[in-house]
Amino acid sequence: MKQSIITAFLSKTQDRFSEYHQSTTLKERLELICKIPGVDGVEIVYPYETGEVQETQRLMNEFNLKFAAINANIKKETQWVPGALSRSNPELRKGAINIIKKAKEYAKAVGAPLVTCCPLSDGYDNLFQVDYPKAWRNMIEAVEEAADYLPEIPLFIEYKINETRVHCQLDTCAKTILFLKDVGNKATGVTIDFGHSLLAKENPAQVLALCEETGIDYYLHTNDNDFNFDWDLISGSRNFLHTVEFLFYAKEFGYDKYFTADASPRIFDMIGFFTEHAKMNLAIWNLVDKLDRSKYRKLMNDERYMDLMELVRKEIYRL
Repeated sequence: MKQSIITAFLSKTQDRFSEYHQSTTLKERLELICKIPGVDGVEIVYPYETGEVQETQRLMNEFNLKFAAINANIKKETQWVPGALSRSNPELRKGAINIIKKAKEYAKAVGAPLVTCCPLSDGYDNLFQVDYPKAWRNMIEAVEEAADYLPEIPLFIEYKINETRVHCQLDTCAKTILFLKDVGNKATGVTIDFGHSLLAKENPAQVLALCEETGIDYYLHTNDNDFNFDWDLISGSRNFLHTVEFLFYAKEFGYDKYFTADASPRIFDMIGFFTEHAKMNLAIWNLVDKLDRSKYRKLMNDERYMDLMELVRKEIYRL
């Protein structure tokens, strides 16, 4: 099981009320990752963490780490707070597209396998705020252009039901798949964040199956929450069986990219938090590895529901 961390969470974070931890340099973040057993990958945010290509490569080699992804951030700057890829102003869209293109250039230069982008600011807060079909078409054309650039570096789009907008344009996996079908570029995929799936009232395991059945590639973020807010908790700490089923299907489908921690320690010790996150993921991964998945699938096919529940009780819960 390959595990990585979004490095931004190894520095100062904040919400509307408080700030957590101290700011760190990229080197300090990579040093911290080396203290977390079972983690050897990073997802770095472009352009705010990446730095010069040669220096980043030197640090990655020094700490013997690998890239899971480069994260293109198109929501931070003032001009994109109300939206980036869906805006009616073509110059604003062009600026956001260029960030994704440059993130692809950076990924290629440092040897990262993919770029992921979460267009959280693209959406609306009020009714009658945006022209829905025009905003949708603007986003399709923007992602078409970004995906066509350096297609050897695939572009993965992360969906979320809300935040920073009350309604994000890409709020579910199904809508994101529909969106990418319209984009029509095979060098694209969906970034499936476990917690975002819960917030959208989806079943994360079913979302994996949906991508498989529709031929859409995917990249996975791990975390947990209470279905009400994107708390980014330790994986499996709230929704254990959902996490087991999620990893069951990831293993069933032969997922071989990184499982990236999109989780936030906030008040907790960073090293302890991410150590437990990685250990929980690995423990569940190893549990799933011991399950006879063909037996589970056969019982599903035969509709032997209580036999399935007996297996879950005995083999997963060990009761």
